[in-house]
Parts: sequence; C-alpha cells; structure tokens
Amino acid sequence: MQGGKTMWGKWIGCSVPAAGRERFSEGQRGWAVIAGQRGLVGQVGGWDPATGRAHVLGLWSDAGAYRRFMEERHDRVFAGTGGRGGYSAIETAAGETLFDMPGDAAGLPAALGSATLLRVADCRLLPGRAEHFLEVQRDVWAPAMAAAGGMLGGTVTSLGDHRRLVTTLWSGPEPHERYVAGHLPALRARAGLREDLHAVTGHLIPLEPDWRVLPVPAVTAG
Repeated sequence: MQGGKTMWGKWIGCSVPAAGRERFSEGQRGWAVIAGQRGLVGQVGGWDPATGRAHVLGLWSDAGAYRRFMEERHDRVFAGTGGRGGYSAIETAAGETLFDMPGDAAGLPAALGSATLLRVADCRLLPGRAEHFLEVQRDVWAPAMAAAGGMLGGTVTSLGDHRRLVTTLWSGPEPHERYVAGHLPALRARAGLREDLHAVTGHLIPLEPDWRVLPVPAVTAG
C-alpha cells in the first residue's frame, strides 16, 4: 500500500516476432513520457528468456489514478509510441494490490528504480482458497524472501476472482539463485501449494533499463 491507499497493478504480456523486437523496444522507450503522470508508482519490463515474450509490470497509486490515465491519456501515448509496436498478440490484466512485500529497498518506488530482475508467479487458485493463499503469502513467503537478501520489494495483486499475481523485484540473478537453492524447497513444503493452486506460471525476467519509467513531479502551470 502507498499512503494507506490500495495500489493498482497492470500486467502485460506480448508475443513479439524476432523481426519486431527492436521496434517493440523502441515503443517501450517511448512510454517515458508518462513519467510525470500523477499517480504513477513505476513501470518495468523485459524479455522472458524462456518464452521470448515481452512482459511489462505497471504500478499505480490507486485505481482512480490508473483509470484517469487510461481515459485521458493512454490512447494518445499508445499512438505516439507506434501503436502495435511490433507485437503480434497482447494480453493485459489489471487489479488491486492486496499487500506489499517488504524488502531491502525503502519502498516500492525505490525497488522499481534499482531492480535488475523481476520474478513473477502467475497463480490460478482453486475455489475457496483465496484467503488461505493470501495468508501464506504474508506469513511464509514474504518474510522468507525479505530475509533472504537481495529481494528489494514486491506485491501480490488480484487479477480476478481466482487469479493472483505475485511479483518480486531483485537486485540481480545471484541473490535470487541463492534464495532458490537455499530456501525454496522448504518454503514450498510449508506453503502447501497443492492445496491452493490449480496452476502457476513462472517468469524470471531480466529488466530492460530503457523500459523503466519512474515518476517525476508533474509540471503545473504557474
């Protein structure tokens, strides 16, 4: 949460032909124009080495800020960055963040600004398991990752009745590898994943520095 408000997250996945990757990257660099948009917490993204797809995570201070941007500015910015921007298919989902995961950074804006790696667990829940899933995220996963070293911060976002997106920002691949080797097996056993999950899709995404958009104070007329 930011300032007591419920943040809003957006998750984007794009299929990009090899010939369109540079065009897509150029389009992503163009989103820097929203840096002064009121309510932006930050936006990061990169290529998933396992699939070749591009993914972008955007975080907003609250649902109202996100909706104002979508209604008042998104389409103009989209057109200014080249529209389709090289991709052949796109999937988007958005929803409220259920809680923030603390980490080594002093809050999510700082984590978004310094992370070089994004770990995502796109979770499809079994019916009736949403409350238990959230409890496990708070009581098991979040404290363990915060103590592992190198996890800068993260969020759990609701993308629908039975879908939760767990996103963590890391300082680099080495601390994440240490966490996976030293902590993950025991944590999986404690969490009881099979009781909560119908399916989970994981992404480990090196972040593209030029795709990063961090907020700057909006310019107002004097």
